[in-house]
Amino acid sequence: MVRVLYLLASLGLLLGYSPGVVQISPEKEHASGVQSPAKPGENTFFTKENEQPFTLVLPLDRVLKDRGDKPGWHAASILYQDEAGVSQSVPVLMRVRGHRRKDPTVCTFPPLLIRFPKGAPQNSIFGQVEELKLTTHCLQDKYVLREYLVYKLYNVLTDMSFRARLCRVTYQDANGQRKGSVHQAFLLEDAKAMAQRNQAAVVPNRLAIGMENTDQQAMAQLAFFQFMVGNTDWSVPYRHNIRLLMLDRRTPPIPVPYDFDYTGLVMAPYAEPPEQLGISSVRQRLFRGGSFPEDIYAEMRTLFNARRAAFNNVYLSCEYLSQDEKEFAIRFLDGFYETLNSPKDFERSIVRVGRRNEKQYISIKGLE
Repeated sequence: MVRVLYLLASLGLLLGYSPGVVQISPEKEHASGVQSPAKPGENTFFTKENEQPFTLVLPLDRVLKDRGDKPGWHAASILYQDEAGVSQSVPVLMRVRGHRRKDPTVCTFPPLLIRFPKGAPQNSIFGQVEELKLTTHCLQDKYVLREYLVYKLYNVLTDMSFRARLCRVTYQDANGQRKGSVHQAFLLEDAKAMAQRNQAAVVPNRLAIGMENTDQQAMAQLAFFQFMVGNTDWSVPYRHNIRLLMLDRRTPPIPVPYDFDYTGLVMAPYAEPPEQLGISSVRQRLFRGGSFPEDIYAEMRTLFNARRAAFNNVYLSCEYLSQDEKEFAIRFLDGFYETLNSPKDFERSIVRVGRRNEKQYISIKGLE
């Protein structure tokens, strides 16, 4: 306990927090998979559900070949029509990002990081942003849509989650040497913006913080969610696909997940679980959380059962998803609920595994 209090005090000093307390409301009702309304001063780009079209003009050959350890920035521009139908152009810089997906043997088209100029138009559809991650089609558009919808699932659980905006991007070669193409992609809310929206700050990655030192209600929520979507590719202490949010100096940090391409719900062709976990497919669930008190287990069962219809609606209401894809996702979610609501399976697959994890935990530093 002393260690936790010391950690919180250190975080408070580091982040410059005042003693004020911000309460989390995980019980907040979400009747559907629709995003919460924008708050004053919030970036409304990420609160809209429709697919945003735009054209990305970039030197395709140079960008696609620049996949080393330190990819360079390349001049590009984004073309779009504003709400009045007027054509707009925003000069940007971009570079290849990612780890596994940066590998040309994995993705023919890697994910990108877009940097916006400081003097960008105030009324840009993208809002006041500095950098945004663009998750591209990699191999096929269906994997973009599947991963985007996993973000939408976590939005159903809590506002302390990354927002994503589905886009339809026309890739145009600035040098005119490659034929253009049109694909689905999504832009991801910046971590600092996500934190500010929740009146919090992002905890620096250099601070080593284990699962036991996070808010246990939020930690259980994340662990159950990752189990539901079939994700083992994350780690709190190594900050692998995890951000930590600090609300104030008197409360433990909140873990927030991102990067879901290794989930069973996405089932990307390159996604394989780490060998040391002892599972052969990302469609095979493995609980990666620790052990929690019985009252938290009961709360998680209640919470996830209450959200079941909303989770399903994320898929059923998605106009861009085929019927086969909807059924594919809901069948996988149904498997989670069979475990959640079976006392025997719950004890075997979650409670006992959580206890085992506390005794000998296999941390995932990353698959690269």
